Amino acid sequence: MTDPVRGCEKRILVSVHDVTPRHFEQLLRIDRFLEEAGLAGRYGMLVVPDFWHRWPLDAHPDFKAWLRARSDAGVEMILHGYHHVDETPHAGAARRWKASVLTAGEGEFLGLDKSESVRRLERGRELIEGIVGRQVEGFVAPAWLYGEAALGALHELGFRFAEDHWRVWCPRTGETLARSPVVSYASRSPARIASSLLWSKVSGVVLAPLRVVRLAIHPHDFDHDRLVKEIDRVLRGFLTVREPGLYRELTGC
Repeated sequence: MTDPVRGCEKRILVSVHDVTPRHFEQLLRIDRFLEEAGLAGRYGMLVVPDFWHRWPLDAHPDFKAWLRARSDAGVEMILHGYHHVDETPHAGAARRWKASVLTAGEGEFLGLDKSESVRRLERGRELIEGIVGRQVEGFVAPAWLYGEAALGALHELGFRFAEDHWRVWCPRTGETLARSPVVSYASRSPARIASSLLWSKVSGVVLAPLRVVRLAIHPHDFDHDRLVKEIDRVLRGFLTVREPGLYRELTGC
């Protein structure tokens, strides 16, 4: 695989998914964990404006203040869906398979039409910008699943970066900014935990040639000691040969 990122240094991009008041306790723990690993202010938070329709940010002023403080400290704020739940009927076997197998019903932007995608992207971006007082430049769809309408909406609204399982790109231009399979963890079953641990353990070797690697952490990863220990191991290993980076540093688009 080739990587178009400019410059010579190798980087690791760490992102924390599902940033919502629903997971505040785990997020505080993850933030401390990353600070102890040397990533204070050098990672991304993927923020959900109204998680599952039950956790609107505006109803939680303490959490909003914490987000603003993290942003002031340098943490990158990225829009991550709007409700983080898939409520759209899916036509076609491939899309139904993605919606049912690749996520537990949370592929929100897989089946939305263009107008609804634009509406949620605009509202979510405006909400987070109002909380942190800074521009939100990036979007990551829940479960990394995008429909064609969502991709078109991202282009229309001029987001500077987005990512899926395999790459980071600029929706404005379509330019690929980095190619690398994301290292992430699934905790819904013992089999998923085992497969996550296997991929994590080999990732240091498999991804070594790439200039950019990506590590994604979910709040429920920290419900399992085995996953926490492995995340600590692989992160510290990457940090011996890579500098922590931010998504916005990849792009000049």
